[in-house]
Amino acid sequence: MIVKNKKRKNVLIAGIAGASLGTEIFKSLRITNHYNIFGVDISPYAYGLYEEGFTKTYVINGEEYIKNIFRICKKEKIDAIIPGGGEPLSLLSKNKDLFEGAGILLAINSTEIIELSEDKIKMFNYLNKQGIPVPNTKIVDNPRVLKNFSYPCIIKPSTDSGGSVFVYLAENKEEAIALISYLKKRNKKVIIQEYIPVQEGEYSLSVLSFPNGEIVGSIALKRFFNSKLSYLIKYGDRVVSSPYSQGLVDNFQDIRSQAEKIALKIKSCGPLNIQGRVKNGIFYPFELNARFSGGTYLRAIAGFNEVDIFLQFLLNRKKPSLKQIKYGYYLRTLDEEFVSFKQIKKYD
Repeated sequence: MIVKNKKRKNVLIAGIAGASLGTEIFKSLRITNHYNIFGVDISPYAYGLYEEGFTKTYVINGEEYIKNIFRICKKEKIDAIIPGGGEPLSLLSKNKDLFEGAGILLAINSTEIIELSEDKIKMFNYLNKQGIPVPNTKIVDNPRVLKNFSYPCIIKPSTDSGGSVFVYLAENKEEAIALISYLKKRNKKVIIQEYIPVQEGEYSLSVLSFPNGEIVGSIALKRFFNSKLSYLIKYGDRVVSSPYSQGLVDNFQDIRSQAEKIALKIKSCGPLNIQGRVKNGIFYPFELNARFSGGTYLRAIAGFNEVDIFLQFLLNRKKPSLKQIKYGYYLRTLDEEFVSFKQIKKYD
């Protein structure tokens, strides 16, 4: 832990488990030297609790999550909160008025956009109506959907599939039926989505907008799949990517323009992450999340520190000058940490 600097703003990251969005956000903040960084998690074994550079970290009981987060914010005089994952984002966005009524800002997109992005079928239907090219995506509500669909295809939940959880590749109708049955037994709302081959490229993009909808900038990474860290499924020419992006950052003007168009169409007013592939020269988004993403730190070291840019505007009403993006290859790995028995944190 480091000593609190009274001249810096106090920022809390909610959710700091290992190899997570929260720890990527932490690294993006740490390199700026602009903030006192606090962290909180519901697990005493969360990696971030023991990572050097935090001013202080807490373990809290998840059963009263919002109440405990609010208490820590008041205790530490937190100026802004950043959700470190999909679940903290959902919980915090639903309680935005509570925090902002107490002068604590949430570094998030609008509640409407978050709710839209949390249900994939709603998001893809909306984009389709707006004239945005999207993969053929259907809700599985009757057998006719499977009969008329082309294979291979992607089977996944319409909600709660952040980080590629419960995302599967079905080669034929029989496999699709089995996977759908598996998900429905777990009370998932299932969608079936066109599988787009990876040969023309898969891209991870971030588009940052200010709360008034003004686009600050965007950055694109063309994903590589040479490492097991980067894919969930890989055989023959089939690839299903993992949440851990790595690859080439370059201008990719046409791809970024399409991503920015999507941000404008949905009226994004905060962080927006878009994953997509190119087919016949056209970019098709297959996943959208109205939050920062696991590639946040890669983008920060490339010169596009979206977390810092967004916070500076929220806290100081300041539009920072954008840095020149460093084009090149961005690679990643996992870190390790030893924690002794006596160092394990107790619930606060």
